[in-house]
Amino acid sequence: MLIDIGVNLSNSRFEDDIESILIRAQESKVTKIILTGTSIEETEMVIALCERYQNQFPSMLYATAGIHPHEAKSFNGSAIETLEGLAKHSCVVAIGETGLDFNRNFSPQNTQEKAFESQIELAVNCKLPLFLHERDASKRQLEILKSYQNHLPKAVIHCFTGDKKTLFSYLDLDLYIGITGWICDERRGHDLQNIVKNIPLNRLMVETDAPYLLPRNMPEIPKNRRNEPANLNYVVAGIAAHREESANIIAESSSATAVAFFNLT
Repeated sequence: MLIDIGVNLSNSRFEDDIESILIRAQESKVTKIILTGTSIEETEMVIALCERYQNQFPSMLYATAGIHPHEAKSFNGSAIETLEGLAKHSCVVAIGETGLDFNRNFSPQNTQEKAFESQIELAVNCKLPLFLHERDASKRQLEILKSYQNHLPKAVIHCFTGDKKTLFSYLDLDLYIGITGWICDERRGHDLQNIVKNIPLNRLMVETDAPYLLPRNMPEIPKNRRNEPANLNYVVAGIAAHREESANIIAESSSATAVAFFNLT
């Protein structure tokens, strides 16, 4: 069994063959997939996907409800109320994708921070874990998370690509770490490859972030360069190689961790 904790299935690159994608995932032993909500609209879309395929693929699809820092510019007073309503849906297992992204600053930093803090509070109120994004903003993100430390819910840093110092800072806050195909990239992944062994096995989860971050250790790269959940095995293989552990251990442990973290059934 494998669990992919981060898939952008509402992305337009998937709209023509979702059923085939889910079948290929099953054939590759990916039994549960968490669809990422990155805005009000995208959250509504991933919840709709969970509903649409519930009978055909029972207990396979789940969702997060949140506003990505890129979309924080759309955050207003009614947004958190809308998210709270969406979070009550039975398929929603986390609040996010939320956090800070100071790399591109598609939204003003103060607006990102306001949206982030509001979603932390929503997670606390809804008793749901947090699905976090962070890029070039670890210092401020850690400051905000520490300010909620006494009642911070469980949280996972999705698609972690930071350095050793940042990794240990997140682990010190009892956060979990999500690893993607970045670990398989011989051009950009060296730092992550060198520190992945420092992640406690019971804090490690795996994800594709499909359609992005196609694993470069695949024997044959698809012409469309679209990643999908069926490729999660290559992420697991990359992690196992750099931790010097068996892929079976990584698969079993990360799946058990995801089941407990997201309270999956």
